[in-house]
Amino acid sequence: MALLTYNTGRGRWVLAATVGGSAIASIDATAVNIALPAIGHEFGTGLETLQWVVTSYTLTLAGLLLVAGALGDRYGRRRVFDIGIVWFALASLLCSLAWNPETLIGARALQGVGAALLTPGSLAILEAVFVPADRGRAIGAWSGLTGVASAIGPFLGGWLIQTASWRYIFAINLPIALAVVLISRRHIPESRDPEATGQIDVTGGVLVTLGLVGLTFGLIQGPSIPALVVGVLLLAAFIAWERRAPSPILPLHLFKSSQFSATNLVTFIVYGAMGGALFLLPIQLQEVSGYTPLQAGISLLPVTVIMLLLSARSGAVAARIGPKLQMSLGPILVGLGFALFTQIDATGSYLTSVLPGVTVLGLGLAVTVAPLTATVLAAVPARHAGVASAVNNDVARAAALIAVAVLPAAAGITSSAYLSATQFTEGFHTASLICAALCILAGVLAALTIRNETRAPVAPPTQPWHCQLDAPIPRVAAAPETTEPRT
Repeated sequence: MALLTYNTGRGRWVLAATVGGSAIASIDATAVNIALPAIGHEFGTGLETLQWVVTSYTLTLAGLLLVAGALGDRYGRRRVFDIGIVWFALASLLCSLAWNPETLIGARALQGVGAALLTPGSLAILEAVFVPADRGRAIGAWSGLTGVASAIGPFLGGWLIQTASWRYIFAINLPIALAVVLISRRHIPESRDPEATGQIDVTGGVLVTLGLVGLTFGLIQGPSIPALVVGVLLLAAFIAWERRAPSPILPLHLFKSSQFSATNLVTFIVYGAMGGALFLLPIQLQEVSGYTPLQAGISLLPVTVIMLLLSARSGAVAARIGPKLQMSLGPILVGLGFALFTQIDATGSYLTSVLPGVTVLGLGLAVTVAPLTATVLAAVPARHAGVASAVNNDVARAAALIAVAVLPAAAGITSSAYLSATQFTEGFHTASLICAALCILAGVLAALTIRNETRAPVAPPTQPWHCQLDAPIPRVAAAPETTEPRT
């Protein structure tokens, strides 16, 4: 396969296809939360159903993401990417036509499968098909354009909901997906990993997905003790299986690095808090504060703008001074942002009640995210950088999944509270304080466990984004092997 250069027409078409594929998943992820109140009103459902609308997607995505990366390496990255795009589009069509809540939840789970198939491929394709000198430029362009799509998501979703229907946030994926597949088939050369010869760990993917299903069902519905027990047992079986699987999707040996384990624990706490809080915020804004869907979508724009402006700079600072300070301070700032969410009620204006919280939240995430990602990559040998990034991405998604299931009940937001503006506001404020406390705890934990290495962390300036606010972190091309960090 002849490698491509960035300035060629074919190179730009490859970039367009990969950006388009990531964009439909990114826009969908950021727009669905804005649509939750409208979905609840149309179907006359309670909070538990809205939780499942979010978690059914995250369940299959988190459970199958690592398996999908292995499928692309083995059977062809373009092939798996194209299958993921088509799968995602068909599931989106089913979402837009959903005639009851159960259909929508099932279609969202299918969407998660499609997202898992297309997500690892977009950046892996760029790494595989461009000449080494142009990979950084191509990935940087991908990152910026996908970040723009993420910023557009809440605005576009709010506008479509307000002017037409929530169903259009899913239907809009169809023409984009068609264009992506046509471009992909014409311009993207196929690539594989010639060293990917071991068995694909399908068993591990099935065990972790079913374990997360049992755990989530048990937390949302009741709680249901039998479902919780089954979920925990399946997750324990997953860990046991990964210990002896010939090609595990979760390489447990990576966690022998205390830096890697600590960083993933900080990730779990921060992104769990963020996933739970940002699930409840659009409901609070629309159902209590009287925001339109468009206004609710725009309200989070400062977070995206601040991250676009500052994340790469934050990564550069961490590369010079080490990640410890920013990983300690950043989560505390995120926590203060969540604490300021307690100012959001039925009477305050955007400037006084919403803007302060989202501004501090954006600053905290900008300080935290790039150093956190760089620390994950630097904590393991460079040859494992791709799988380390993928594991960290999955940890963040699993944390958000569990938080959406747990946080409402922990804050006292029941089905009856969901129907009462006063009770929901009280629960939302409690949830915000819980998230704030968790993030402050994460900052303290980072201060106690994260080390500044003797070598600078490998900051990924071309992809400072992470998880729920954006396109997923890609597999990262391994750098040349260097000296291991000092313990």
